[in-house]
Amino acid sequence: MNAIDLWQKYEAWLYYHEGLELYVDISRIGFDEAFVETLKPKFDQAFTDMAALEQGGIANPDENRMVGHYWLRDPDLAPEGLGQEVTTVLDDIEAFVKKVYAGTIQPAEADKFTDILSVGIGGSALGPEFVSEALAPIAPPLNIYFLDNTDPAGIDHVLDQLGDRLKSTLVIITSKSGGTPETRNGMLEVKHRFEELGLDFPSHAVAITMIGSKMDELERMEGWLAEFPMFDWVGGRTSEMSAVGLLSASLLGIDIRAMLAGAKEMDAATRVPELKNNPAALLALAWYYAGNGQGEKDMVMLPYKDSLLLFSRYLQQLVMESLGKEKDLDGNPVYQGIAVYGNKGSTDQHAYVQQLREGVPNFFATFIEVLQDRQGESIEVEPDATSGDFLSGFLQGTRAALYDNRRESITVTINEVTPRTVGALIALYERAVGLYASLVNINAYHQPGVEAGKKAAATVIDLQRRVLAVVKTVTEPLPLSTVAAKAEAADQIETVYKILRHLAANDRGITLQGDYRRPSSLMISTR
Repeated sequence: MNAIDLWQKYEAWLYYHEGLELYVDISRIGFDEAFVETLKPKFDQAFTDMAALEQGGIANPDENRMVGHYWLRDPDLAPEGLGQEVTTVLDDIEAFVKKVYAGTIQPAEADKFTDILSVGIGGSALGPEFVSEALAPIAPPLNIYFLDNTDPAGIDHVLDQLGDRLKSTLVIITSKSGGTPETRNGMLEVKHRFEELGLDFPSHAVAITMIGSKMDELERMEGWLAEFPMFDWVGGRTSEMSAVGLLSASLLGIDIRAMLAGAKEMDAATRVPELKNNPAALLALAWYYAGNGQGEKDMVMLPYKDSLLLFSRYLQQLVMESLGKEKDLDGNPVYQGIAVYGNKGSTDQHAYVQQLREGVPNFFATFIEVLQDRQGESIEVEPDATSGDFLSGFLQGTRAALYDNRRESITVTINEVTPRTVGALIALYERAVGLYASLVNINAYHQPGVEAGKKAAATVIDLQRRVLAVVKTVTEPLPLSTVAAKAEAADQIETVYKILRHLAANDRGITLQGDYRRPSSLMISTR
């Protein structure tokens, strides 16, 4: 397509939201009008599906629950009774934060809280991490740290960074069920460190969980500082606008009302049942065409703003957990999904853009452009050119270089990174995921693969207990195969070996002797 035709396509398909100052450009995706015409029936159904979702239809039959994250920013749309719950939680968060700032709510060992330690996993961590990186002021009222894994060294690193300030650290534990292993482990590790230092954990702890969960029961029994509810109808990957994300954001001094307003405004824009006038539908169209409706190409996120670095990590869960499904709504194997990865521009000019430009064409790019360079004036680093001009030039140049070599891209542009625009971006991609899921006839709101992984991990831990029960009784070294047989796991000898290797590496009373290159030769003993 020549330059004039490209310009005409750009103008014909450019979306602009005046209130949010947000653009969506899909002109560098290779669809034509005939292709769009074939998709119109699918989009009509997708718009209908999304309307039913917002009206309270059961969207997750596995758990028999509604999906209503849209109601978090517009409680008036929620089914009777739910809207008031949303409003009450928001008011409670703001009241709690004011008391923390004033020192009315304080730890047992200090006058005020100085830091936040957020313990969660998946959606309970990725959203708050992204928002804090994108929006927290340079000198926030409290500093924030995250425990988002069950890695002991990572836990120690964070707790050691806090050091003596643990006595003035507010600990937020987020788990819908209260039984998620990673979050539970993090909580127990934090409680242990508090006990070692003689600190009163309950006077530092806040729970974000469902009423009636294991954590709800623990919070009530131990008398924690506060508890904020998670709603059954809000999934983890769409929970940033709930207490999950709003509590930490508010404590950091971020305007959460503006975030909610931006999301609400974007929700309204993405309800429009017209393809060209719906920015989320335009994204879904581009994804569908680029991946042939089968996720055949990866989505490479390239935000050209340091503060949006974590947007790609946030979108990995939102997109991949929602769209990565083995079966469609009719039970047919389809193996759907779109892989998401990314870093930031122009860092990527010196990293993987070389492959994007000349390597395997198995992707489409999404550029996130921010028009405003900084607050205040910029110096010229060359005649008539600032650092921000170079950043913009790198984006435009990379986009052109990719297209010249038949690599497709989308560009989403905002004027500046603010709570309102971040809220809008989150809502934009939430809706795009929902619309795309309808186009390819899958359920975006359940995650059977995640549950399968959790069950498999629990099976390994159960096997470890059986292996330990065997080796604790031995009086002389046993062959690996014998240990596996005694643990009733002869057909899982590789897993038994890896359990024993891990235990030995961590001084858990296990010794391995033999040729490490031939695990079957190893003899197992206790110390």
